[in-house]
Amino acid sequence: MPIETAEPATALITSDIVLFGLIAATLGLIFWLASGPTPFWKKFFTWVPALLLCYFVPAFYNTVGLIDGEHNSLYNPIASRVLLPAALVLLTLSIDLKGILKLGPRLLFVFVAGTVGLVLGAIVSFQVMEWVHPPAVAGDTWKGMAALAGSWVGGGANMVAMREVYQVDATLFGQFAVVDVAMASALMATLLFLANRSAQIDARSGADTRAIDEMKAKMAAFEAANARIPTLADLMVLVGVAFGIVGAAHAIATPLAAWFAANVENAAQYSLDSAFVWVILIATAAGLSLSFTRARNLESAGASRLGTVFLYFLIACIGMQMDFTKLFDRLELIAIGAIWMAVHVLVIWGAARLVKAPMFYIGVGSMGNVGAAASAPVIAAAFHPTLAPVGVLLGTVGYATGTVIAYFVGQILRMMAGQ
Repeated sequence: MPIETAEPATALITSDIVLFGLIAATLGLIFWLASGPTPFWKKFFTWVPALLLCYFVPAFYNTVGLIDGEHNSLYNPIASRVLLPAALVLLTLSIDLKGILKLGPRLLFVFVAGTVGLVLGAIVSFQVMEWVHPPAVAGDTWKGMAALAGSWVGGGANMVAMREVYQVDATLFGQFAVVDVAMASALMATLLFLANRSAQIDARSGADTRAIDEMKAKMAAFEAANARIPTLADLMVLVGVAFGIVGAAHAIATPLAAWFAANVENAAQYSLDSAFVWVILIATAAGLSLSFTRARNLESAGASRLGTVFLYFLIACIGMQMDFTKLFDRLELIAIGAIWMAVHVLVIWGAARLVKAPMFYIGVGSMGNVGAAASAPVIAAAFHPTLAPVGVLLGTVGYATGTVIAYFVGQILRMMAGQ
């Protein structure tokens, strides 16, 4: 694992170690200010969620040239390949699967509606831009949209899989990656903002929140009855379990992905040749398995809190890859993404209103699609920390289905493009 990047010095900070320190210090400062040391900051964070700043402050660093958010080792491999699966283990380790199932079919309905909204959004955005500005969807634009569908229905691994399936040009792929980050960032910012006001929104819409309230109360009661000040042994066990499983997942995933690539004809189409997908699936499955054992008691030592710390660092590392100035290179692609996302939001909002689902279902259902396992638990935790495992489960569903659905979307767009 490299410590220093080998890329040319294009930013003020080029050392991964210094960058790590900057991101860690930034997160520490944000959460210290969020704790309300002065009346101003207490009021400020009433309106601006701390999680939102964890995303956009590193993005500002990258935009002004303080850091190089792309050419470093923090996101890949440290955050995405190590901290993300470790967070999944710790967040699923204490999961109350029966309690989540009690949330009922409405949650699944809203989540599926979000997926349908993304499929429809691809079709609608392509057709609208073909009417309004045909050059925007000319040529191989449909291939880039198929890759974007892989990211939004599944995750980054699914997006890369679609790039390989449809042989997306590197420049086009990069431009749609900017659209991906921009629209997903806007959606996350909106959901984080709404999470702080979910009680008022649910009250006005008449949403039925009893299942969520019961689950939060049950988890809070469990924590109150079993909480303790973590000892050194507790912390070492948490670290050992989390990173031990991460190591085992990588050890299994690499040869497993290679075997599928060599022996299964359509492995790439379903992302079965991606070691990262297997790492995520293995880590999640291991955490879920432990939740049925005495290891679930590690939650009282702070398992989900430590997992959430890893997630915050991951979000900061995702944010530092965003460059606000690149959004203006091809504005027509931003328009495609905006129309696409608007259709998704309208469909999932309408589905939620149809079944009187609470704002939490909209937030986790939407980000479970668009943000997958990296962002969905963050949005879920913004509503209540005990709900993070729900986001984890829905996010991993996206990984499992993203490539198949994106491939289907790509075939539709191919026909619409006349190719």
